[in-house]
Amino acid sequence: MSFIVAIDGPAGTGKGTVTKILAKKFKLINVDTGAMYRCVALEMLNKGIKIEELDKIKEMLENITIDLKEENGVQTVFLNGENVTKDIRSKEVSEIVSPVSSIREVRLKMVALQRKMAEGKDIIMEGRDIGTYVFPTADVKIYLDADLEERARRRFQQNKEKGINMSYVEVLENIKKRDENDKSKELGALKVAHDAEVIDSTSKSINQVVREISEIIRKKKKDYKLQGKIYKIRKENAWKKFVRKVVKVFLSALYHIAYRVKITGKVPEQGAYILCCNHINYLDAAAIVLFNKRKVNFVAKEDLFTHGILFWLGHLFDAIPIKRDMQDIEAMKRCLKVLKNGELLGIFPEGTRKGMEKNMKAKNGAAFMAIKAGVKVIPVGIHGTFKPFSKVYINYGEPIDLSVYKNQKDKLDEATEIVMNQIKELVEKE
Repeated sequence: MSFIVAIDGPAGTGKGTVTKILAKKFKLINVDTGAMYRCVALEMLNKGIKIEELDKIKEMLENITIDLKEENGVQTVFLNGENVTKDIRSKEVSEIVSPVSSIREVRLKMVALQRKMAEGKDIIMEGRDIGTYVFPTADVKIYLDADLEERARRRFQQNKEKGINMSYVEVLENIKKRDENDKSKELGALKVAHDAEVIDSTSKSINQVVREISEIIRKKKKDYKLQGKIYKIRKENAWKKFVRKVVKVFLSALYHIAYRVKITGKVPEQGAYILCCNHINYLDAAAIVLFNKRKVNFVAKEDLFTHGILFWLGHLFDAIPIKRDMQDIEAMKRCLKVLKNGELLGIFPEGTRKGMEKNMKAKNGAAFMAIKAGVKVIPVGIHGTFKPFSKVYINYGEPIDLSVYKNQKDKLDEATEIVMNQIKELVEKE
């Protein structure tokens, strides 16, 4: 698994400099996407290939090799084995790199290379569409911006230091044109990712920007480490089974005393089923798990696993953490695996406590998985307050076959409504 930092933004915002510093600071591999596109532009100039000569561009892309290497702490760029670190920053390359990067075939080739470079590595990548197109699921997304005049001044100063002869006016016009072209691209246009942190560097020093982004990376790394623990699957073994049995006996006895749980209906002794329950209290999932002879793998929001005892219990009873309000593919895979193994899966279709009382629309994930895995849904109605020494009723209904909705994705809401109606009836039953 890799950790990816994506830094996007227009030319002259300091992306390159900031990225290099952050790469060293957090030991990330720095992939300079701009340099890669400049290599393509330089190769086209070397071969006399024009923008409109698509066949020649395709042929060139089949044979081009681009390497980014660190030499004495400085990144060097190699095009077909030749060091072109300075050449790709020439005036000629700068004038055509934006339209070259807009060519669909060039874009697809470079994106494929960039994704390959990131496989299994911790990387930082800067460009125009890293967080929106190249790595839309990047762990950290930054959009670095600055005023046009300030960006032109910075780029002009950089060029002077590198011995590149371009006037301030030329640099300003070049950046203007590039901004217009980058924002209007059909593929990989420059824009702010919906989940990116926007930082305006106009009046900030490089060090200030680095400190600001560093805080974001540290927090994300901390969350990333925690998620690694949350999503880690504890293997089933004799000791785990023994501890689970002891804990189950102890907790179920406490539940009996405190809530005098009464159960009607039953769960088949074998076979895969999805238990769809209404959600009235944070204690109801435990009641389903504790008073079932079979093991129930319950789906639970991931932030429950941040609490010590709940973290331990969640892993002991193989609860499946899920990120709410988004499509969690990993959680879905684990749910389907549970069903494939002939086990029980517990789900709250409401997605939150007392969803039915609030007239909230039920989520159709349970119906989707039941149809996908070819298993039946068992509706479960829970009634009670979970106040000490009160009664709690758990009513199991008859299994519901949703196979009639197979290959009908547009009918998932209808299938979910059937399940929810059964749950409502069971809730009212005492």
